Amino acid sequence: MKGIVFDIQRFSVYDGPGIRTTVFLKGCNMRCPWCHNPESLCKEPQLMFYEEKCISCGACAEVCPMHVHRIDIGENGELCHTLDRSACTACGRCAAVCPCEALAITGRIMESSEVLAEVVKDRRYYRDGGGVTFSGGEATMQPDFLMEMLTMCRNEKIGTAIETNGAVPEQTLRRLIPLVDDFLVDYKATDDELCSTVGGVTQDLTLRSIAILNESGSHIYLRCPIIPGVNDDDAHFDAIKALRDMYPSIRSTEIMAYHDIGKTKWKALGMDYSFPDLPSASPEQKRKWEKKVEIE
Repeated sequence: MKGIVFDIQRFSVYDGPGIRTTVFLKGCNMRCPWCHNPESLCKEPQLMFYEEKCISCGACAEVCPMHVHRIDIGENGELCHTLDRSACTACGRCAAVCPCEALAITGRIMESSEVLAEVVKDRRYYRDGGGVTFSGGEATMQPDFLMEMLTMCRNEKIGTAIETNGAVPEQTLRRLIPLVDDFLVDYKATDDELCSTVGGVTQDLTLRSIAILNESGSHIYLRCPIIPGVNDDDAHFDAIKALRDMYPSIRSTEIMAYHDIGKTKWKALGMDYSFPDLPSASPEQKRKWEKKVEIE
């Protein structure tokens, strides 16, 4: 079976217990404006253009069969590189000839056996409950590929985890439960209107999934992205505490403080970033948020 993967990270210590290999699958059913992996939102491969690296040499325009790239003379006589993204098929020819790595294709079609071969390479490091984590985007957007990968990892006796926003069809979630050791569930907002506005999905789906996982005795790690001015209100922190107290399967609660490292990727994809002037939260601010949910 084939899936679309945009990254595989080794020696990950933030995506579940122990040392892990994280496999990032393309596609997401939410549109969070602070997303630090915007290349995951679309399921298909995409072209990324890092304008600050470009020297306008024209090598990309010469090889592109769809005439996506154009080199023009600007008002001040400078060379300007523009793209017609609507014509791009993400063939990768331009990225292959770019001499300064200003162009890249994000998203690669891989067979499950290829992904497994990468995961198995790190088997010796999976100690203290480590293993493989499937993330995204939303890993469950490729359910059949995900199921096959989880089954293959199970057969190899490799620990499994998925990171999910919880907005998953119940049938899919129940199929996953026997194959997943740890569920990393993102809890993004308490107010339904806010959740629908920023993510495109109501929070009741996530709450239902948490209840189902708790009922099944699954290991839940609650991950809470906090964005200043968006969801850093006391009502949200109180709801986080209430969830932790309500469901004994929640093993830990993590505050994921806002950072702006995804900003350059939004621009490289030709997408507007909603928080261009918002700085990353400081360690002191994160500690204040953790105190609000009683994390010592």
